[in-house]
Amino acid sequence: MIESKDSTSTRPYLIRAIYEWCTDNGFTPYVSVSVNDSVRVPMEFVKNGEIVLNISYDATSALTIGNDLIEFKGRFGGVAREILVPVQRVLAIYARENGQGMAFPTSIHSDTMHSPIDLAREHKTHALTSVSLVPDSDSDDNDHPRPGGSGKPSLTRVK
Repeated sequence: MIESKDSTSTRPYLIRAIYEWCTDNGFTPYVSVSVNDSVRVPMEFVKNGEIVLNISYDATSALTIGNDLIEFKGRFGGVAREILVPVQRVLAIYARENGQGMAFPTSIHSDTMHSPIDLAREHKTHALTSVSLVPDSDSDDNDHPRPGGSGKPSLTRVK
């Protein structure tokens, strides 16, 4: 397969696909985001450099999942905020209710995306991985959207 360096990242397409799967099945889509200066989120909700956001239809207004940016308005502690997340900062997207979804690779250069073949070579394995997160309690909004206890995706190797 020939791959152009100018081709677009698969990440935004996969995020939109998992978002659509979640909404089609009545699940609540959450995204885990690695926060830096390019991310506009309420910093008081950032823990260990990450934030988990509820991006469901009920929790957002004017949600746009573009190729470069996820944009929406959401309420945090009763206050409406404009949220801007570069797609490359998304660590995972998953359903709150069952933890099914997809985690994305992180690298030293967070703005670069590696192919699955490169990642397999780096980790010296050709196994596929899928994400399985422990669902949160009954939190429905962006005030306390940390899944499980740590909020970090756990990967399960699928062979």
